[in-house]
Amino acid sequence: MKTTTQKISAAGLLIALGIIYGDIGTSPLYVLNAVIKDKPIDELLVVGALSCIIWTLTLQTTIKYVILTLQADNRGEGGIFSLFALVRRRKKWLVIPAMIGGAALLADGMITPPISVTSAVEGLRQITAFQDISTLSIVYIVLAILTLLFFLQQFGTASIGKLFGPMMLIWFLMLAALGSVHILDDLRIFKAFSPHYAIQLLTLYPKGFWILGAVFLCTTGAEALYSDLGHCGKWNIRYSWIFVKTALIINYLGQGAWLLAQINHPDPATAHLFSNGIFNVNISNPFYAIMPNWFLLPGILIATLAAIIASQALISGSFTLVSEAIRLNLWPKMKINYPTEERGQLYIPGANMLLYVGCVIMVIYFQKSTNMEAAYGLAITLCMISTSMLFANYLVLHRIKPILIYLYLAVYLTIEFSFLIANLQKFEHGGYVTLIIGGLLFAVMYIWYRARKIKNRYIEFVRLENYIPKIQELSNDRTVPKYATHLVYMTSANNPNEIEHKVIYSILNKKPKRADIYWLVHIDTVDNPYTCEYKVDHIIPNDIIRIDFRLGFRMQPRINLMFRKVVEDLVANKEVNIFSRYESLPSNQTVGDFQFIVLEKYLSQDNDLPFLERVVMKFHFWLKEHSLSEEKGFGLDLANVTVEKFPLVVAPVTTLKLKRVDN
Repeated sequence: MKTTTQKISAAGLLIALGIIYGDIGTSPLYVLNAVIKDKPIDELLVVGALSCIIWTLTLQTTIKYVILTLQADNRGEGGIFSLFALVRRRKKWLVIPAMIGGAALLADGMITPPISVTSAVEGLRQITAFQDISTLSIVYIVLAILTLLFFLQQFGTASIGKLFGPMMLIWFLMLAALGSVHILDDLRIFKAFSPHYAIQLLTLYPKGFWILGAVFLCTTGAEALYSDLGHCGKWNIRYSWIFVKTALIINYLGQGAWLLAQINHPDPATAHLFSNGIFNVNISNPFYAIMPNWFLLPGILIATLAAIIASQALISGSFTLVSEAIRLNLWPKMKINYPTEERGQLYIPGANMLLYVGCVIMVIYFQKSTNMEAAYGLAITLCMISTSMLFANYLVLHRIKPILIYLYLAVYLTIEFSFLIANLQKFEHGGYVTLIIGGLLFAVMYIWYRARKIKNRYIEFVRLENYIPKIQELSNDRTVPKYATHLVYMTSANNPNEIEHKVIYSILNKKPKRADIYWLVHIDTVDNPYTCEYKVDHIIPNDIIRIDFRLGFRMQPRINLMFRKVVEDLVANKEVNIFSRYESLPSNQTVGDFQFIVLEKYLSQDNDLPFLERVVMKFHFWLKEHSLSEEKGFGLDLANVTVEKFPLVVAPVTTLKLKRVDN
């Protein structure tokens, strides 16, 4: 059932804190640290950077996502694929930004857990007893935390998820409290509310424009915020964001005021953190520097728990993303488990392993959070640009005035391309890692999508009515051994009057398959996320029956269970006789056997494809070989499934030269 969090409530607001804001909420751990790294600290740098942060959170997170993009809910669901489902019928090319955005989000899912957890654990160095802890030891601790986190995914998060909200509430209250203690250290920090200082930093400070790459880290969780719309509802997100944004800005201002105070009135206790006006980020972090010594240990513990929650939210979001991509035919089929009965709770072992391996590689390769900052943000800017393009098309469909749409695109594409250009500086310092990962994920999506288009060009459909007499004749031909009482074929024909030629070939030609009732099952993936409907067409009553399932892109096709339920309904309505028709069994009211036939395609050698299409098809079938099989993907009981290999000839060879010779 759908949760009650769609309406504003105290519980809904608390759940929003636990699920939505993990990524963006842990950004104070590393954003200002990334901004001041290796730079002489002066008033323009601190005030200008904080002005950039405040206005980025306002323009990008608040206005674009919280106010505008949350309007584009697909029956209460959000995320880039939900948005794509709303607009995909408008322009075919929109699938490209959707795939780019999806790949970038998955790549982001491999860097957010490492940077969040590493930044938190590195806080141990602030405690005297652990100040000499080695980088290798921190790597081991981070790997242990991530390993435990990914191991627990298989059990679901329904129970521990209830702790996320209260834990994140404590986290944000801690952020606000720490910032409040230091916000009056230097009143010049309040200049940051004026965008004038952001513009000054970008134009007057040496290489100031490139600081945007570090500033961008403050809003990287905005896309995840939209993706989790279905868990909490837009109004719970909007109202809770007021509290979250306030806590974030207070903390950023507190860090900035403390830094300004250290410039003019150095504290002997923290003088060792500065060298020639440069803050040593290898020794400390402004986030931990503003903590009183007595609070360091609980502060680090709370920060670590918040980082784990941020990682959990992103992992769960990645599972949903992959599930949607599978249903939209943008990703190879993968096994999906449902650890709990709670709606939206799913676990994809293959995706879990993919994310885990990616996170481990990130931790081992970068080792320090300051190094990870170089890889962070570059991929997600591409996702935000993709969202802007899709949302603009959503506005067109809703007949918004063109001038407002062009204004939206002008403002946000300018902002996001500025962030992209600034982030490109990170490419050689580690940004290439996430771009390579994102590129590989995009390649998988593109190959899967493109191969399907190539195959669809050559699928031959025939009129079913032309073969009904032959099928009935076969069904009554007792000289042919009966294959099954009920024979079930999966069909991709949208038109109920058509059928793939390969199905007819399987029934009549390959090896005649006599059955009492032939069932044709078709699945139509619709744009509404949780649609679960079916209709029945008795083509020939008690002889040939077609069932059309209409499933939302978030509904798993558990055809074995769904088909059984449909048959039960038909029997209850006396629309079909499912009892065995073997001469010795009808008197015992024995239910006839059901046999599913799955036609598995393979690329025939008799093909003459263009080079690029040949490469796409080769990779497609390689992916297919290593992904979930057709029968498992449909959720069929393997005991009742027969898999038939069917050659796919998409481009027959026409230039074969063969000459007969006589001896």
